[in-house]
Amino acid sequence: MQEKTGPDTNKTPFTVHFSKLQDPRRTNKGNFQHLLSDILLLTISAMLCGVNDWPSVVTFGESQLDWLRKYGKFSGGIPSQDTMERLFAALNPKSFNECFINWMESIRKNIPNEVIAIDGKTMRGAKDTKASKNMPHIVSAWASANGICLGQVKVSDKSNEITAIPELVDYIATKGCTITIDAMGCQKEIAKKIVESNADYILAVKRNQANLEQAIQDTIRFEKPDSISIMEDSGHGRVETRKCAAYSNLSHVEKVNEWIGLTTLFIIESVVYEKTTGKETTEQRFYISSLPAIADDLNFKTRSHWAIENNLHWSLDVCFGEDSSRKRKKNEAENFNIILKMVMNLLREDKNKISKNRKRFKAALDHKYRELLLGF
Repeated sequence: MQEKTGPDTNKTPFTVHFSKLQDPRRTNKGNFQHLLSDILLLTISAMLCGVNDWPSVVTFGESQLDWLRKYGKFSGGIPSQDTMERLFAALNPKSFNECFINWMESIRKNIPNEVIAIDGKTMRGAKDTKASKNMPHIVSAWASANGICLGQVKVSDKSNEITAIPELVDYIATKGCTITIDAMGCQKEIAKKIVESNADYILAVKRNQANLEQAIQDTIRFEKPDSISIMEDSGHGRVETRKCAAYSNLSHVEKVNEWIGLTTLFIIESVVYEKTTGKETTEQRFYISSLPAIADDLNFKTRSHWAIENNLHWSLDVCFGEDSSRKRKKNEAENFNIILKMVMNLLREDKNKISKNRKRFKAALDHKYRELLLGF
């Protein structure tokens, strides 16, 4: 990032963690007016204050220019909507993601045995219908106890999650953690990759691993579980009871040595009771794990996986309107997704139990609160 003009800028996450990010614009000649760090500061601050589109980012910047100049230069004023669109369309998303990961690692708390959930989400609004392209699919890693997204990898569609997961495991710090993945990630090479990264795994098993699924069913039928756990959750008019039975007997698994680190098979039977209708539904889910056959631990960690759906994917759609976004130019959608995740993570720095939308509204009204969220 070339930032040679103007006075020294105060140290902020944008000048520290994004200092090595290459500006895609021609910065050594021509009419270069807006520093990359300034544009990042403007965009993330605006999104933190409830903005979800480029025209509103410009409006925020024009009204908050004096405040922005406390932490950036903005010698050329506020960039136009077109300038920002062109920048984020051209910005290298892989390098941007690496800077994002470094920033999140700096605020991530060291929590022993934390669950890191890996799952994908399709960006429906980013589909280029004229070019008949697939909708981009983003595979993200979610640190459940910290409540933050650690990083992401983009793939062309859901079927390519298998290739993205090992790459994502390489990006993030996983030592001592448990990585949970749905059935798409139940692959021998992925299990090996996780163990080599000094982490444990819990992998869901479905028909894509038919022999393994049958082995679990046979184990349940013929063997005695090492431990059993029953947990109950209630809320939103429903009560869920989850029974976990864990087995260390692997005698029914064919070529068991090919599953590196495998020590446990387990089943979770979930019974959901709807209070308003009185309807009850039952679902069985099968898993393999490198963890010991301690049902309480497995039951809790498997439940933690679903936080990525509720706290990340749901929030991206409901609070930030990601699925209705029409950012489709080159890298724009992927880079914008990274920005949204940065903002979500920053909002979680405030532990008060108020909604994300209220926090964003408060950040718009109170610059001191905004600075607190930003870590200034």
